[in-house]
Amino acid sequence: MGYDSRWNSTDQVPRRAIESGLIPRFGFVDDDLGGDTHRYSLSGQLWRDKTRFSAYAVDYKLNLFSNFTYFLDNPVQGDEFEQADRRRVYGFHVRHDLGGGENSKNTLGLQGRYDDIKNVALYSTQDRERFDTTRSDRVKQFSAAPYFQNETRWNPNLRSILGARFDFYRFDVNSSIAKNSGKNSDSIFSPKLSLAYKNAPSDEIYASLGRGFHSNDARGTTISLDPKTLEPASKVTPLVRTNFAELGWRRAKNDLQTTVALWGLRSQSELLFIGDAGTTEASRPSQRVGIEITNYWTPRPHLSLDADFAFSRARFRNSAPEGNRIPGAIEGVFSVGAAYDPPQGWGGALRLRYFGPRPLIEDNSVRSSSSALVNGRASYRFKNDVRLSLEAFNLLNSRASDIDYFYESQLPGESAPVADIHTHPAEKRSFRLVLSRQF
Repeated sequence: MGYDSRWNSTDQVPRRAIESGLIPRFGFVDDDLGGDTHRYSLSGQLWRDKTRFSAYAVDYKLNLFSNFTYFLDNPVQGDEFEQADRRRVYGFHVRHDLGGGENSKNTLGLQGRYDDIKNVALYSTQDRERFDTTRSDRVKQFSAAPYFQNETRWNPNLRSILGARFDFYRFDVNSSIAKNSGKNSDSIFSPKLSLAYKNAPSDEIYASLGRGFHSNDARGTTISLDPKTLEPASKVTPLVRTNFAELGWRRAKNDLQTTVALWGLRSQSELLFIGDAGTTEASRPSQRVGIEITNYWTPRPHLSLDADFAFSRARFRNSAPEGNRIPGAIEGVFSVGAAYDPPQGWGGALRLRYFGPRPLIEDNSVRSSSSALVNGRASYRFKNDVRLSLEAFNLLNSRASDIDYFYESQLPGESAPVADIHTHPAEKRSFRLVLSRQF
């Protein structure tokens, strides 16, 4: 596979700049923003009897130019910066079926990955020209994870899945700031268990619990000095523990499939990336709980209706003066859609997606707006499995936002920073014509 792209983009802009008429809704404060990237990959699989092996190699480059605060830190040259990433990634996955009997299956596997990062850097730029280096690092990161899984059907109604995984990471950082260079390693054990009980021919209840983790930036595991201020900085935990649990019910009857799930997730810390400093920080421990409801119905051949709902509550687990809400954590989402796809002739689809408002700061005093987008498709399928489709995005031309943040920035002509919502508008109504053939 290969992908190559170069672009200019507006990025997020202050709401006050749009409301005052300084820029239009799709305008920009800094017209240099954008970047270029490529990703080329080669992958393959081999399998024989009960063993499957896959491997991949990736060549990746990114140069991304951003400016979130405009003239807050540098009133003369501006706050534009470039994030650069140049790496090659190699990985593999081998899995073997050990058998286990008539009603049981055991699987043993091993995953591995090596990142050879030639340069991951942050530069101060003006008109996409570098004039200062905040940090530039060469990183080598290796990870390996053996795992075991057992699937057992104890009787016609009860089955279980038991899994265990051991992850090992090693980091080697060679930084342009000598004191931020170093090596580190970490490992973590993650057990998981799922039970499912079929209490009726069409009904099943299930429960899952276990442990997982998220990894932090390798550079944060060896850091000693803040790259921006050169003040002492604390190292982050390489692998951060999370605990999860889920309780659910499934039903599949009369062409209707329904799932209801209650879930909870506790993390030792949220991951916070400080983009303009090139550092990662571990924020407070958190807890998220929620409910998800999914429905899929086929009332007649080739016609399907679906409706998905999700509601969640996200909070930091310890108290702090600034509040305990997690900025950007969405509280309510739903999606409903209908599709008609006959083997020949006219078909189409229509979908509504809604994102509810969410807190933008910890005390919940500033919240984003909700957004609702409608997408659609009209298509015609010919006899030879050729389909011509006209796809419509944001069909109702809603003035919604894709993202919202709240922070301080300083526009040209402003004498002091201003705290404001910074938004990236959803694209206006657009269309795409697609000609495809299945074979």
